[in-house]
Amino acid sequence: MADSPLVLGIDSSTQSTKAVLVDASDGSIVEQRSAAHPPGTSVDPRAWIAALDEAAGPLLDRAAAVSVGGQQHGAVVLDQAGDPVREALLWNDLRSADAADDLVEELGGPQASADLTGSVLLGSYTVTKLRWIRDHEPDSAERVHRVLLPHDYLTWHLAGRTEDPTTDRGDASGTGYFSTRDDGWLPDVLERALGRSALLPRIAEPAEIVAQRNDQHGGLVIGPGTGDNMAAALGLGLRDGDVAVSIGTSGVASAVTSEPIADGSGQVSGFADATGRFLPLACTINAARILEVGARLLDVDHAGLADLALQSVPGAHGLTLLPYLDGERTPNRPDAAGTLHGLTSATTRADLARAHVEGLLFSLADAVEALSLAAGREPERLLLIGGAARNPAVRALAPLVFGVPVVLPEPAEYVALGAARQAAWVLAGTAGPPDWPVSTTDLPTGQTVADLRQDYSVLRDLTASWKTRKATS
Repeated sequence: MADSPLVLGIDSSTQSTKAVLVDASDGSIVEQRSAAHPPGTSVDPRAWIAALDEAAGPLLDRAAAVSVGGQQHGAVVLDQAGDPVREALLWNDLRSADAADDLVEELGGPQASADLTGSVLLGSYTVTKLRWIRDHEPDSAERVHRVLLPHDYLTWHLAGRTEDPTTDRGDASGTGYFSTRDDGWLPDVLERALGRSALLPRIAEPAEIVAQRNDQHGGLVIGPGTGDNMAAALGLGLRDGDVAVSIGTSGVASAVTSEPIADGSGQVSGFADATGRFLPLACTINAARILEVGARLLDVDHAGLADLALQSVPGAHGLTLLPYLDGERTPNRPDAAGTLHGLTSATTRADLARAHVEGLLFSLADAVEALSLAAGREPERLLLIGGAARNPAVRALAPLVFGVPVVLPEPAEYVALGAARQAAWVLAGTAGPPDWPVSTTDLPTGQTVADLRQDYSVLRDLTASWKTRKATS
């Protein structure tokens, strides 16, 4: 029997590029590599190309197909020569929060925005960054000839720029100038934001071959790629009734649905997925960083934070952390700061550690609840992924907070694996993506603690109208 072909999946995230070389028959990893990205919320996109070449370059000649999963929303603005006009504003750059409010008002309000684009526009969305460029860097806006997303830019690079750039409906649905209802661009919205028209990539079909490379190593098929959340859903093989909760740089709760969602409250983004269905998603700006801050304040590492948290009791003896450290997206509070409530002379280090872990999980539970209301169904199980999902306290407390079965997929680079699964699908030319097994562990459910989130909910609602100023380093 001939050897199964190998496919390459690439995850170009906020922090790094990760590349996994995978056996197309079963998804088993043959080799993986990574390369770091520059820090910051505004980055020269050419740095991602350098990282891609470092991480994926040595693996390309062994792959029959490749796809890229990229961080959503980043605004890659290019001039007529195809060079960056300015650094790309990333999803977590919230300088465009006021621009988002202005655009929502211009579109007719929150529900009108959701009906048109699938989402109420927030400061993370690409279109709001274009409006910020128009208002604050008019000379840059005048030079913009083409607008791409990070994964589009990298796919175009892999294709040698010999074809026009492409994207996919999943990543496109996070721009704010794409209609999930009609599956197409909204060029008038882009022009309203930027103040001029600009070229957009062609939207490829989910399993389309967008380019092919032929060199001394043979042929390489290039898939359309997708956004990181869509790739993660592919990598996990999300099924009906599943909610994936990712705890990384951001916190993300997502589910696959057959119909589009237009949530006028703004808490749920009505994205498309990478297969032809939809991927409603609720995102928090703050996630793993909450644990990092708690560990730093207590002068312990992550294991020490977990040990301390598990020494306290549910509710941390009344100590509650509202963890909106760097503003927040769900709920939409871009100017918020964190709030610690309930300090007494009896408060212990263990209580402070517990409050950080519970605050993280309570915030994610808000995202899951918003998603469930928008989708019209309760989750049957939660799949907990991301770096912070490995924290023992997070694992122990998650079932108590969420109140539904929680499973822990084996730690893996699911964005890169999802991109690899898309590459295998493109290579095979089948009706759907291949079935790859995902190994999971059921977390012990324990006893759900009644009213565990009550103090958190009161604090969240009490601070809704506060205007806070974040400290700067």
